[in-house]
Amino acid sequence: MSAAIDRSSPLPFYHQLKQILLADLRERQLAPGDRLPGDHDLCAAYDVSRTVVRQALAELETEGVIERVKGRGTFVAPEKTPEHLVQSLTGLYEDVAARGSHLRSEVRRLEQVPADEQIAAQLGLPPGAPVVVLERLRLVDDEPWVLATTYLPADLAPGLLTADLADQSLYALLEHRYGVVLTHGRRGVEAAVASDDLASALAIPPGAPVLVLRSTSYGNASDGAPRPVEVFVAYHRGDRSRFEVVLQRHADPLVEPLMRVLT
Repeated sequence: MSAAIDRSSPLPFYHQLKQILLADLRERQLAPGDRLPGDHDLCAAYDVSRTVVRQALAELETEGVIERVKGRGTFVAPEKTPEHLVQSLTGLYEDVAARGSHLRSEVRRLEQVPADEQIAAQLGLPPGAPVVVLERLRLVDDEPWVLATTYLPADLAPGLLTADLADQSLYALLEHRYGVVLTHGRRGVEAAVASDDLASALAIPPGAPVLVLRSTSYGNASDGAPRPVEVFVAYHRGDRSRFEVVLQRHADPLVEPLMRVLT
């Protein structure tokens, strides 16, 4: 911490302190989870007010550089992993494997149930039709990452109830064993906070932010007929994930927008 605040500079003190702290993180090559000096230590080290320190740290926290844990201190934030599940019809298994990590699943529920009205409508089935419900806690490199619940028409994949889904891709299983070719889908992302049960499953504090991914996928079954084949809702840890989307502007202004603001 050899740098000092330049009191003759027109730059605000908090901005200078933020840049000093960023440079210090790089020079010391601090890793995620490493502890940083507390507010009082920073005030003393740089001879600035606590307001300046708090504003500098607040900006670093907003940018995902640090995380502040009440009662524990300030730490280098874990790097959020970019996921491409919103822009392409891939599953988490393929997405994680593509970046060199390992995904395993704890199957919490796998059974056949009658579809309620909402699930039936999304899957193009009559209410009460049999569907397979699959609930999995997905762990990336043994860290809880996503809690997902998937619904599929029961007639689409006979025998799925006995499949081992701990270490294999559901999409690959559908394609290779049941001849289901996924063709397109619609996915949406929204923000939420973790309930007590969800927080316990994902090993995060209650009320922590989560990203909710909702999806309906379509495909051609073994008989070649197009149909909805899967509906899922997945709760991603907000401190571990970010979704990346590649955007392209269309010349035709009448093209349906990729994103809509819901009111």
